[in-house]
Amino acid sequence: MIPLPQLVCASANQHKVAEIAAILEGVVDLLPRPDGVPDVVEDAGSLEGNARLKAQAICTASGLPAVSDDTGLFVNALDGEPGVDTAYYAGPGATYAQNRAKLLSAMAGATTRAAHFRTAVMVVWPDGRELSVEGVCAGSIATEERGERGFGYDPLFIPAVGADGAANLRTFSQMSDEEKNVISHRGRAFTALVVALSRA
Repeated sequence: MIPLPQLVCASANQHKVAEIAAILEGVVDLLPRPDGVPDVVEDAGSLEGNARLKAQAICTASGLPAVSDDTGLFVNALDGEPGVDTAYYAGPGATYAQNRAKLLSAMAGATTRAAHFRTAVMVVWPDGRELSVEGVCAGSIATEERGERGFGYDPLFIPAVGADGAANLRTFSQMSDEEKNVISHRGRAFTALVVALSRA
């Protein structure tokens, strides 16, 4: 049996790692982030740039190809915020709940709730090669949290289309992991990565 290609996952977020591992299962041997690697300062100013910084750091630390992603939530009524600052919307060290509370407060009285998630994925090899892909999921922001599953903004984000291709009214938190991975920004980005790796 031919061994699967190995990629070291740059993320230390276990929720994200679980999603990524589920999508790449059987295609990539996803290795955990090495212990002791300090957090990377994500100051590139773009999703792609931040993903590159994280992948480069883990590639250097491990000596192996590394994969990283960065995700932004872009809300029309907020002129694209929180965008590249999605993970830290309520400030450095903010919890998921604090980020969601700030978003709901910022959107109080908004006449449109359209939004989209975008995930940029970057693979960096020790020889300097890079591969980048992205995934986008359009939807809207709920007026209150709904559902118990998922993480981050999942209780607030309603993807426009469900896994069955029909119009959807449920938040990510109200979907199963399998349903979410079919249509989510991260699911689409890492599915695109699978295709790109097969052609590399």
